[in-house]
Amino acid sequence: MTPITEVEGRRIALSNLEKVLYPETGFTKGELLHYYATTATALLPHLRDRAVSFLRYPDGPEGQLFFTKNVPPGTPDWVTTAEVPRSSADSPARMVVLQDLPSLVWAANLVTEFHTHQWLVRSPLEADRLVLDLDPGAPATIVHCCEVALWLRERLAADGIEAYPKTAGSKGLHLLAAVRGSSSERTSDYAKALAVEAERAMPRLVVHRMTKSLRPGKVFVDWSQNAARKTTAAPYTVRARRLPLVSAPVTWEEVAGCRSPGQLEIHAEDMAARLRDHGDLMEPLLDRRSAVQLP
Repeated sequence: MTPITEVEGRRIALSNLEKVLYPETGFTKGELLHYYATTATALLPHLRDRAVSFLRYPDGPEGQLFFTKNVPPGTPDWVTTAEVPRSSADSPARMVVLQDLPSLVWAANLVTEFHTHQWLVRSPLEADRLVLDLDPGAPATIVHCCEVALWLRERLAADGIEAYPKTAGSKGLHLLAAVRGSSSERTSDYAKALAVEAERAMPRLVVHRMTKSLRPGKVFVDWSQNAARKTTAAPYTVRARRLPLVSAPVTWEEVAGCRSPGQLEIHAEDMAARLRDHGDLMEPLLDRRSAVQLP
Protein backbone atom coordinates (compact mmCIF):
# COMPACT_ATOMS: atom_id res chain seq x y z
CA MET A 1 0.00 0.00 0.00
CA THR A 2 1.30 3.44 -0.93
CA PRO A 3 1.89 5.39 2.30
CA ILE A 4 -0.05 8.60 2.79
CA THR A 5 1.48 11.46 4.71
CA GLU A 6 -0.15 14.68 5.81
CA VAL A 7 1.79 17.89 5.29
CA GLU A 8 0.22 21.09 6.58
CA GLY A 9 -3.23 19.61 6.13
CA ARG A 10 -2.63 18.16 2.64
CA ARG A 11 -2.66 14.39 2.13
CA ILE A 12 0.12 13.23 -0.16
CA ALA A 13 0.73 9.70 -1.47
CA LEU A 14 4.41 8.82 -1.33
CA SER A 15 5.76 5.89 -3.31
CA ASN A 16 8.83 3.62 -3.36
CA LEU A 17 10.50 5.25 -0.39
CA GLU A 18 13.08 2.45 -0.05
CA LYS A 19 14.13 2.68 -3.69
CA VAL A 20 17.86 3.36 -4.05
CA LEU A 21 18.34 6.29 -6.43
CA TYR A 22 22.11 6.68 -6.03
CA PRO A 23 23.66 3.18 -5.91
CA GLU A 24 27.17 4.43 -5.14
CA THR A 25 26.06 5.82 -1.77
CA GLY A 26 22.80 3.93 -1.20
CA PHE A 27 20.88 7.22 -1.04
CA THR A 28 17.18 6.39 -1.27
CA LYS A 29 14.06 8.15 -2.44
CA GLY A 30 12.93 8.44 1.16
CA GLU A 31 16.17 10.24 2.02
CA LEU A 32 15.64 12.55 -0.97
CA LEU A 33 12.16 13.46 0.29
CA HIS A 34 13.55 13.99 3.79
CA TYR A 35 16.21 16.30 2.35
CA TYR A 36 13.65 18.47 0.58
CA ALA A 37 11.32 18.59 3.57
CA THR A 38 14.11 19.66 5.94
CA THR A 39 15.67 22.14 3.48
CA ALA A 40 12.35 23.72 2.50
CA THR A 41 12.81 26.85 4.62
CA ALA A 42 15.84 27.80 2.52
CA LEU A 43 14.70 26.34 -0.81
CA LEU A 44 11.08 27.48 -1.08
CA PRO A 45 11.76 31.24 -1.17
CA HIS A 46 13.89 30.67 -4.29
CA LEU A 47 11.08 28.72 -5.98
CA ARG A 48 8.11 30.79 -4.87
CA ASP A 49 6.34 32.78 -7.62
CA ARG A 50 8.48 31.13 -10.31
CA ALA A 51 7.38 28.63 -12.92
CA VAL A 52 9.25 25.39 -12.26
CA SER A 53 10.56 22.93 -14.82
CA PHE A 54 11.18 19.39 -13.60
CA LEU A 55 14.12 17.30 -14.77
CA ARG A 56 12.82 13.93 -13.66
CA TYR A 57 14.89 10.81 -12.95
CA PRO A 58 12.48 8.36 -11.28
CA ASP A 59 14.86 5.40 -11.67
CA GLY A 60 17.93 7.31 -10.56
CA PRO A 61 20.52 9.29 -12.54
CA GLU A 62 21.49 6.19 -14.53
CA GLY A 63 17.91 5.67 -15.71
CA GLN A 64 15.80 7.76 -18.04
CA LEU A 65 15.98 11.54 -17.58
CA PHE A 66 13.29 13.77 -19.05
CA PHE A 67 12.15 17.37 -18.72
CA THR A 68 8.58 18.17 -17.72
CA LYS A 69 7.57 21.77 -18.27
CA ASN A 70 3.79 21.52 -18.49
CA VAL A 71 1.73 20.61 -15.44
CA PRO A 72 2.15 16.81 -14.98
CA PRO A 73 -0.94 14.56 -15.15
CA GLY A 74 -2.34 13.88 -11.71
CA THR A 75 -1.19 17.18 -10.20
CA PRO A 76 -3.39 17.89 -7.15
CA ASP A 77 -5.78 20.80 -7.55
CA TRP A 78 -4.24 22.51 -4.52
CA VAL A 79 -0.86 22.89 -6.28
CA THR A 80 -0.55 26.38 -7.76
CA THR A 81 -0.15 26.63 -11.52
CA ALA A 82 0.25 29.59 -13.86
CA GLU A 83 0.17 30.36 -17.55
CA VAL A 84 3.57 31.46 -18.80
CA PRO A 85 4.43 32.92 -22.20
CA ARG A 86 6.37 31.00 -24.78
CA SER A 87 7.41 32.19 -28.23
CA SER A 88 5.01 34.49 -30.03
CA ALA A 89 3.98 31.61 -32.32
CA ASP A 90 2.94 29.33 -29.45
CA SER A 91 0.10 29.51 -26.99
CA PRO A 92 1.04 29.99 -23.31
CA ALA A 93 2.18 26.98 -21.31
CA ARG A 94 0.68 26.07 -17.94
CA MET A 95 3.41 25.28 -15.43
CA VAL A 96 3.69 24.40 -11.75
CA VAL A 97 4.53 27.10 -9.19
CA LEU A 98 5.73 25.65 -5.88
CA GLN A 99 4.42 27.99 -3.21
CA ASP A 100 4.40 25.86 -0.06
CA LEU A 101 5.74 22.79 1.70
CA PRO A 102 2.97 20.36 0.61
CA SER A 103 3.57 21.29 -3.03
CA LEU A 104 7.30 20.83 -2.61
CA VAL A 105 6.90 17.38 -1.04
CA TRP A 106 4.45 16.36 -3.78
CA ALA A 107 6.92 17.48 -6.46
CA ALA A 108 9.88 15.82 -4.73
CA ASN A 109 7.97 12.53 -4.83
CA LEU A 110 8.24 12.74 -8.64
CA VAL A 111 12.06 12.57 -8.17
CA THR A 112 13.20 15.69 -9.91
CA GLU A 113 15.69 18.49 -10.19
CA PHE A 114 14.05 21.90 -9.89
CA HIS A 115 14.82 24.49 -12.57
CA THR A 116 13.49 28.05 -12.75
CA HIS A 117 13.49 31.01 -15.11
CA GLN A 118 15.14 34.30 -14.23
CA TRP A 119 11.77 36.06 -13.87
CA LEU A 120 8.62 35.84 -11.75
CA VAL A 121 5.30 34.61 -13.12
CA ARG A 122 3.63 37.93 -12.28
CA SER A 123 6.14 39.88 -14.40
CA PRO A 124 7.50 37.61 -17.15
CA LEU A 125 8.67 40.55 -19.24
CA GLU A 126 11.14 41.71 -16.57
CA ALA A 127 14.19 39.74 -15.51
CA ASP A 128 14.86 39.79 -11.77
CA ARG A 129 17.97 37.61 -11.88
CA LEU A 130 21.24 37.69 -13.74
CA VAL A 131 22.92 34.28 -14.02
CA LEU A 132 26.36 33.27 -15.28
CA ASP A 133 26.97 29.54 -15.59
CA LEU A 134 30.67 28.67 -15.46
CA ASP A 135 31.16 25.31 -17.14
CA PRO A 136 34.67 23.79 -17.29
CA GLY A 137 35.82 21.83 -20.31
CA ALA A 138 38.17 19.01 -19.29
CA PRO A 139 40.90 19.08 -18.20
CA ALA A 140 39.69 22.35 -16.64
CA THR A 141 37.80 21.86 -13.36
CA ILE A 142 35.78 23.83 -10.85
CA VAL A 143 39.10 25.18 -9.55
CA HIS A 144 39.41 27.13 -12.80
CA CYS A 145 35.75 28.15 -12.54
CA CYS A 146 36.51 29.69 -9.16
CA GLU A 147 39.35 31.72 -10.65
CA VAL A 148 37.01 33.07 -13.32
CA ALA A 149 34.27 33.68 -10.75
CA LEU A 150 36.56 35.90 -8.69
CA TRP A 151 37.32 38.01 -11.75
CA LEU A 152 33.62 38.26 -12.60
CA ARG A 153 32.79 39.22 -9.03
CA GLU A 154 35.11 42.22 -9.24
CA ARG A 155 33.86 43.17 -12.69
CA LEU A 156 30.21 43.03 -11.58
CA ALA A 157 31.04 45.04 -8.46
CA ALA A 158 32.43 47.78 -10.71
CA ASP A 159 28.89 48.11 -12.07
CA GLY A 160 27.40 48.11 -8.58
CA ILE A 161 26.20 44.51 -8.85
CA GLU A 162 26.78 42.00 -6.05
CA ALA A 163 27.10 38.39 -7.17
CA TYR A 164 26.37 35.29 -5.10
CA PRO A 165 28.03 31.95 -5.96
CA LYS A 166 26.64 28.44 -5.81
CA THR A 167 27.93 25.15 -7.07
CA ALA A 168 26.23 23.74 -10.15
CA GLY A 169 25.96 20.45 -8.30
CA SER A 170 27.95 18.80 -11.05
CA LYS A 171 31.29 20.21 -12.20
CA GLY A 172 30.81 23.97 -12.47
CA LEU A 173 29.76 27.11 -10.66
CA HIS A 174 26.84 29.55 -10.97
CA LEU A 175 26.88 33.27 -10.18
CA LEU A 176 23.54 34.95 -9.47
CA ALA A 177 22.67 38.60 -8.94
CA ALA A 178 19.44 40.51 -8.33
CA VAL A 179 18.52 42.94 -11.12
CA ARG A 180 15.53 45.07 -12.02
CA GLY A 181 14.16 47.19 -14.80
CA SER A 182 15.50 45.09 -17.67
CA SER A 183 14.06 42.58 -20.09
CA SER A 184 15.54 39.11 -20.44
CA GLU A 185 17.00 40.24 -23.77
CA ARG A 186 18.76 43.20 -22.18
CA THR A 187 20.06 41.02 -19.36
CA SER A 188 21.33 38.45 -21.88
CA ASP A 189 23.14 41.17 -23.81
CA TYR A 190 24.80 42.43 -20.64
CA ALA A 191 25.80 38.90 -19.58
CA LYS A 192 27.24 38.20 -23.02
CA ALA A 193 29.28 41.40 -22.91
CA LEU A 194 30.70 40.30 -19.55
CA ALA A 195 31.60 36.88 -20.96
CA VAL A 196 33.35 38.48 -23.94
CA GLU A 197 35.22 40.83 -21.62
CA ALA A 198 36.28 37.91 -19.42
CA GLU A 199 37.61 36.07 -22.47
CA ARG A 200 39.65 39.10 -23.50
CA ALA A 201 41.05 39.44 -19.98
CA MET A 202 41.81 35.70 -19.61
CA PRO A 203 42.10 34.29 -23.14
CA ARG A 204 43.88 31.11 -22.02
CA LEU A 205 41.19 30.33 -19.49
CA VAL A 206 37.81 31.65 -20.70
CA VAL A 207 35.63 31.12 -23.75
CA HIS A 208 32.27 32.80 -24.33
CA ARG A 209 31.12 30.64 -27.25
CA MET A 210 29.53 27.23 -26.85
CA THR A 211 31.46 25.67 -29.76
CA LYS A 212 32.75 22.37 -28.36
CA SER A 213 36.07 22.54 -30.17
CA LEU A 214 36.91 25.76 -28.30
CA ARG A 215 36.12 24.47 -24.82
CA PRO A 216 38.76 21.87 -23.81
CA GLY A 217 40.86 23.24 -20.97
CA LYS A 218 38.77 26.40 -20.67
CA VAL A 219 35.81 27.71 -18.70
CA PHE A 220 32.76 28.42 -20.81
CA VAL A 221 30.94 31.46 -19.39
CA ASP A 222 27.41 30.60 -20.41
CA TRP A 223 25.48 33.86 -20.61
CA SER A 224 22.59 32.38 -22.63
CA GLN A 225 20.64 31.12 -19.59
CA ASN A 226 19.36 34.68 -19.15
CA ALA A 227 17.08 34.18 -22.17
CA ALA A 228 13.42 34.28 -21.16
CA ARG A 229 12.82 30.67 -22.24
CA LYS A 230 15.86 29.23 -20.45
CA THR A 231 15.96 27.79 -16.94
CA THR A 232 18.74 27.16 -14.42
CA ALA A 233 19.02 24.67 -11.58
CA ALA A 234 17.54 26.26 -8.47
CA PRO A 235 19.57 26.80 -5.30
CA TYR A 236 19.46 23.69 -3.07
CA THR A 237 18.14 21.31 -5.73
CA VAL A 238 19.71 17.85 -5.70
CA ARG A 239 21.19 16.97 -9.09
CA ALA A 240 20.73 13.83 -11.15
CA ARG A 241 24.40 12.94 -11.09
CA ARG A 242 26.49 9.98 -9.93
CA LEU A 243 26.29 11.25 -6.35
CA PRO A 244 23.47 13.16 -4.57
CA LEU A 245 25.22 16.50 -4.98
CA VAL A 246 23.40 19.77 -4.32
CA SER A 247 23.49 23.02 -6.27
CA ALA A 248 24.65 24.63 -3.05
CA PRO A 249 25.32 28.26 -2.18
CA VAL A 250 28.91 28.77 -1.11
CA THR A 251 30.87 31.63 0.43
CA TRP A 252 33.32 33.74 -1.52
CA GLU A 253 35.95 32.55 0.96
CA GLU A 254 35.25 28.98 -0.16
CA VAL A 255 35.52 30.05 -3.80
CA ALA A 256 38.84 31.82 -3.20
CA GLY A 257 40.18 28.84 -1.26
CA CYS A 258 39.22 26.16 -3.79
CA ARG A 259 42.30 24.10 -4.63
CA SER A 260 40.90 20.71 -5.68
CA PRO A 261 37.85 19.60 -7.74
CA GLY A 262 36.25 17.74 -4.85
CA GLN A 263 36.54 20.62 -2.42
CA LEU A 264 33.19 22.15 -3.40
CA GLU A 265 31.28 18.89 -3.83
CA ILE A 266 28.43 19.37 -1.39
CA HIS A 267 26.22 16.35 -0.73
CA ALA A 268 22.59 16.37 0.35
CA GLU A 269 23.71 15.01 3.71
CA ASP A 270 25.93 18.08 4.20
CA MET A 271 23.24 20.72 3.80
CA ALA A 272 21.67 20.62 7.25
CA ALA A 273 25.01 21.46 8.88
CA ARG A 274 25.77 24.12 6.27
CA LEU A 275 22.43 25.81 6.84
CA ARG A 276 23.05 25.80 10.59
CA ASP A 277 26.48 27.34 10.06
CA HIS A 278 25.74 29.80 7.27
CA GLY A 279 21.98 30.16 6.90
CA ASP A 280 20.79 30.82 3.36
CA LEU A 281 23.78 32.46 1.68
CA MET A 282 21.52 33.59 -1.17
CA GLU A 283 18.91 35.23 1.03
CA PRO A 284 19.98 38.73 -0.11
CA LEU A 285 18.69 37.88 -3.61
CA LEU A 286 15.17 37.73 -2.16
CA ASP A 287 15.22 41.36 -1.03
CA ARG A 288 13.99 43.41 -3.97
CA ARG A 289 15.65 46.46 -2.43
CA SER A 290 19.01 44.91 -3.25
CA ALA A 291 18.20 44.61 -6.96
CA VAL A 292 20.03 47.03 -9.22
CA GLN A 293 19.48 48.33 -12.72
CA LEU A 294 21.96 47.22 -15.34
CA PRO A 295 24.26 49.95 -16.64
